Amino acid sequence: MNIKCSFCQTPYTLSRMEMLDALQEMDAGKLNHYDAHCPRCRRATPVQRSRMEVFFPNWREALKQFEAEMKAHPQQEAPLPAPEAVSVPSAESKPVQAPAKDKPAKESPSRQKPASQPKATAKKPESKKAPAKKKK
Repeated sequence: MNIKCSFCQTPYTLSRMEMLDALQEMDAGKLNHYDAHCPRCRRATPVQRSRMEVFFPNWREALKQFEAEMKAHPQQEAPLPAPEAVSVPSAESKPVQAPAKDKPAKESPSRQKPASQPKATAKKPESKKAPAKKKK
């Protein structure tokens, strides 16, 4: 089923499984519309129940067939991802070096005095215009 987002005008489709899930949800909650979320802006576009039933007329039989298929071929749940190990830097990794006492430390750029030279400005060349003609 093709839908156009009412906010960003992006066209997208609802698959048969999404429509079956939406019709089942609307039937259970006695709802009149389904909120289809746009993949681009994530806003909800309402789709009327009657429009969905036009595109998927025998959805109750399809739901029964899907449930029978799932009982015949059950699927295992996907395993949870392993937690990532957080690396903590050890205190023994690098000793901190102290600055040498006999060498003076360099001044940081923020402490240096700015140059006291004036900025040079470029002059714009004057355009030569023809003198305006006088009207008689």
